[in-house]
Amino acid sequence: MAAPGTLTQLFFHTVDRLAPAQRAALRFKQGGTWHDITHTELLDRVMRFAIALRKLGVQRGDRVAILSENRPEWAITDFGCLADGVTDVPIYPTLPANQIRYILADSGAVAIAVSSAAQLAKILEIRAELPGLKHIIAFDANATGPGVISFADHLASGTGGDTARFRAEALTAKPDDLATIIYTSGTTGDPKGVMLTHGNIASNCADAMPSFGLSDNDSTLSFLPLSHIFERMGGHYSVIAAGCTINYAESIDTLVVNLGEVRPTLVMSVPRVYEKIYARALENALASPVRKRIFFWAKRVGERCADLHFEGREPAGLLAIQYAIAKKLVFSKLQARVGNRLKFFISGGAPLPTDIARFFFAAGLPIYEGYGLTETSPVITVNTPAKHRLGTVGQIIPNVQVKFAEDGEICVKGPNVMKGYYNKPEATREAIDAEGWFHTGDIGELDNGYLKITDRKKDLIVTAGGKKIAPQPIEGLLKKNKFVSNAVMLGDKRKFGIMLVVPQYEHLEPWAKQKNLVWKDHRELIGLPDVHAKMESEVLGELEELAKYERPKKILLLEHDFTIESGDLTPTLKVKRRVVEKKYQRQIDAIYDEVEKEGKEGAVGAAAH
Repeated sequence: MAAPGTLTQLFFHTVDRLAPAQRAALRFKQGGTWHDITHTELLDRVMRFAIALRKLGVQRGDRVAILSENRPEWAITDFGCLADGVTDVPIYPTLPANQIRYILADSGAVAIAVSSAAQLAKILEIRAELPGLKHIIAFDANATGPGVISFADHLASGTGGDTARFRAEALTAKPDDLATIIYTSGTTGDPKGVMLTHGNIASNCADAMPSFGLSDNDSTLSFLPLSHIFERMGGHYSVIAAGCTINYAESIDTLVVNLGEVRPTLVMSVPRVYEKIYARALENALASPVRKRIFFWAKRVGERCADLHFEGREPAGLLAIQYAIAKKLVFSKLQARVGNRLKFFISGGAPLPTDIARFFFAAGLPIYEGYGLTETSPVITVNTPAKHRLGTVGQIIPNVQVKFAEDGEICVKGPNVMKGYYNKPEATREAIDAEGWFHTGDIGELDNGYLKITDRKKDLIVTAGGKKIAPQPIEGLLKKNKFVSNAVMLGDKRKFGIMLVVPQYEHLEPWAKQKNLVWKDHRELIGLPDVHAKMESEVLGELEELAKYERPKKILLLEHDFTIESGDLTPTLKVKRRVVEKKYQRQIDAIYDEVEKEGKEGAVGAAAH
């Protein structure tokens, strides 16, 4: 099909094509049963939502926020806003009230759609501080309060519209019209509102997704927040355009159960989910010596086959027989956990460890990694079934240009590049130069047409000695260790790097019991010299193949993991490195002071001799 210039064109094209088949466009689970919403029903609800929005006085160009987990009402609200020429503002449902207040105030939202009583409570808490917020629409029937409109009542007020007239008005949208304002996670400072047009996102759907060959026979499980552009473009607009059925997961906690029920053919996720799946498989394998031997034998066989696949060859002879046995004994169980129909995963949002990717390829569950930012709608490069290379984020998609600044920063130009930051012209000028190149802040290089990301420009650690350390790959290595839940490397402008480590207590505590150690809580546990020595051994052992300057000289054990609520993580689960460093500044300074003191004492001792 010809690439739609707008998201409303994309929507109506899909409805026209698939409505006669009466197949499910969206599916959701309620009362223990999965329910279908056909394309005809979806169109009817979108139209009623849009008409009702106009009756509230919401006008073309206004902003309407969406504070909700993934569910059909999210999609209906989104397409209803787009049809009205209204700019929607998605908000992560994990955000606390004070951060939501900033987004609503900055965007000037006149209305907000909320999912539940819990989300409504956040809005009622801050509503008095938002005089511009006129309307609240609540999806759940039990989410009630003063001036709150139920979703059912809202749809009812839009009944009786003229479909032909509604369609004609909706299709007056132009590619350059503002579709959405997505607030970036804000690893430093306040979040910025990224202005994306219909053309930005529609072009990215047309340029990034056709290589995956999606069709009416495919289905996906949606669980990454739709407030994230990766899920919004890939798991929402693109799959709808391809005719896939979207199944909404009940929650991240029910992911494994829902995968088995829905049996999707594709899933989009971030590396953390793949890391957890691998860690669980590894943990099961280590339960007994026999299972451990079988698992690692199968892993070696599978990875040999995967490496052949990357070279364009297939296993033969004894290796082919071994792989068939490995699939039966190990990999078939992993495939069963995701429903036995999965064709591939797509990964984005953060770097995917190469060994994790190789393992999934070995298991017959390929992960195709891509790269992009909210500001680029998001895809810049992506690996595909036809063209993929391990350790890279793929080739540049059609109609997008990439160049590298002198310091290696990746710069992008194309129809997917944002209009700018809302209410922030100076920040826009800093991000997009006079020639239209968007500066990503990421450092990378091309390897035979495949892009490799080496680090985040702002995260790059430059030691006092001038050594440059890319912390993310090092942190990724550590997170594979069963004793490590999370890790953050610091050391910019210092003589050496240190590692902040959150222990995986479910493994550390049994080890400590075996050593007959005594403690009453996690704070006491990590304060024990034996525990510190154990964790230091695990960390340094995992990183022994790195260059000496890349290895942390000391570790700092943390009692609690990083969370969104504590302000340590962005809604996309990226660590706010500067925030964490400031939070633990006293302990960090003490470590450096201690090493400095040890060095001076050592020098005095040497002089005395």
